[in-house]
Amino acid sequence: MEVNSIERGIVIDHIRAGFAMKVLEYLNIDTGNDTVAVIMNAASRKHGKKDIIKIENITDVDSAALGLLDHTATVNIIEDGRIARKIKLTLPLKVINVIKCRNPRCVTSVEPAIPHVFHLVDAAKEEYRCEYCDEIVKV
Repeated sequence: MEVNSIERGIVIDHIRAGFAMKVLEYLNIDTGNDTVAVIMNAASRKHGKKDIIKIENITDVDSAALGLLDHTATVNIIEDGRIARKIKLTLPLKVINVIKCRNPRCVTSVEPAIPHVFHLVDAAKEEYRCEYCDEIVKV
C-alpha cells in the first residue's frame, strides 16, 4: 500500500489501533472536502499495531482534546513537505467541553450554557473530576 506524502497539513501518528475513526470524528474533519488518509492496523515497533491519520491543508488541532482521546499519539505539523513541528501528546490537566458529566444532579445537566470542566485527578487511571459536582469520570 502506498500513501503519498503531504506538502502542508498534519499527520497524527501512533494512534491506538482501531481508534483513528474516533479521533477523526472528534476533530470534525469534513472528509467530503478535505483530503484525508486513514491507515488502520499498521505495523508498529512500539505498540504492535497503530493507526495513522494524514490531513492535508489543516495544521491547527486541539492537542489537549487529542491528548485526552489518545495520549500515546504524536502530531506532526507538515510544512513544505517536511516535519516542521512534532507534538507529543499528554493527558491534559484540564479539559473543557470534551467530557460530559453524567451526574443528573450536576448543574451542567440542567444549565446547558455552563461549560463541562474536568480536572485530571489520577493520570495512571485516566480519571477526571467534574469541577462542579466532583463526579469522577474514567476516560
